[in-house]
Amino acid sequence: MRMITPEITIKGNSVGRILRNQSKRASLAYPIQAAGSVRIHIVRNIKNRKEKKAKVVKRCPFTIQLLYDSTRYVQEINLGIDAGSKHIGVSATTKEKVLYEADVELRNDIVDLISTRRELRHLRRIRKTRYRKARFNNRVSTKKTGWLAPSVKQKIHTHLTVINNVYKILPIKNLIVETASFNIQKIKNPDISGEEYQQGEQKDFWNVREYVLFRDNHTCQCCKGKSKDKVLNVHHIESRKIGGNAPNNLITLCETCHKGYHNGSVKLPKSIHRGVSFRDAAFMGIMRKTLLSELRKIYPNVKETYGYITKDTRITHNLPKDHYVDARCISGNPDAKPLGYYFYQKKARCHNRQIQKMSILRGGLRKNNQAEYLVKGFRLFDKVKHNSKEYFIFGRRKTGYFDIRNFFGEKVNKGSVSYKKLKFLETRHNMLTERRKAISYPAIKAEGSLA
Repeated sequence: MRMITPEITIKGNSVGRILRNQSKRASLAYPIQAAGSVRIHIVRNIKNRKEKKAKVVKRCPFTIQLLYDSTRYVQEINLGIDAGSKHIGVSATTKEKVLYEADVELRNDIVDLISTRRELRHLRRIRKTRYRKARFNNRVSTKKTGWLAPSVKQKIHTHLTVINNVYKILPIKNLIVETASFNIQKIKNPDISGEEYQQGEQKDFWNVREYVLFRDNHTCQCCKGKSKDKVLNVHHIESRKIGGNAPNNLITLCETCHKGYHNGSVKLPKSIHRGVSFRDAAFMGIMRKTLLSELRKIYPNVKETYGYITKDTRITHNLPKDHYVDARCISGNPDAKPLGYYFYQKKARCHNRQIQKMSILRGGLRKNNQAEYLVKGFRLFDKVKHNSKEYFIFGRRKTGYFDIRNFFGEKVNKGSVSYKKLKFLETRHNMLTERRKAISYPAIKAEGSLA
């Protein structure tokens, strides 16, 4: 049995009206192309469940499943994917119409969470096993070929999940993915060539610290030597677990300014900020081959395209710039009739692996950091209705008062609403989904296009 979305349409001699509301009395139409004509299978009334011809399988996007066999002649659908490190653009189109579009926001907290876990594990081993030998390079997983960092691996898995969710509801024929490879050295220095690639900015320096001191002329970048402190330290502009040890995240400070900054008595000048981060570019370079190889293992018709082609298509057809619009251009049907709305999705962390809180109570006890799986019949991130508006459950208490928020995380009634005032709408998923209005047309006309 094939799952279908009610937004699917097809032109022909007889075109069925597609369901656009979610009322119980609405009719569902499933258009199918067969032998040059259009056949429409209609469920006259969802309220009459005795017929058992269809059932609702998903609320957002609203999706039904036929409970009887139908012809397998379906319209040709292309799925365009605008891959990225922060957002994923998704667009499923035919030549005539857009069927589904989404903008997916990825998680970017993996590095911070893993660094925190490493710190907690280190402190626990110091407390519990003081005489244990240190472990450094004996991790078996890192020695395997094809190993990826958890932050990169999580984003690739999210791409696969998003694509798989579309395949569950639509008969996709062609999958087109936009990938990109970045020359980071070329971005830093546009004139670089030849052997200069092997002669980076840290050449002939013993380590990163030595390079940063030389770059800053062995002078404190805060007081400019006014403190007359000869002891110099290399300071992280962003914390090490977030910004890393890259030279653009390090700056030279004298010991007086360094201690004063951490004590709160000294503030760095506004001119001091981290340089350009190339983390996203590095991710796209790693993700490119891995994502395509994983997709080709699962789906038969996978094609690759590039950003300059997408940009030229968007400018030529006078379309606005957005992730799902780029995905529409990638699908090969930029002139398809838009829906007027799209689905904004956000990847959520549904489970916190930390069992107990860090604060120690009286008697050396720690408070639990995890709530029960079900509290008053509700789970974390369930979609509910309160005062005719839709919200998500961000926190639960045993008393039955929940912390409900909108898609942007804004609290309702200071985060305290009784479960008795909530109406359950949809069970949680690892993707928070909200329907939004699309970009207005026409777009601002560009002056030219790429060759």
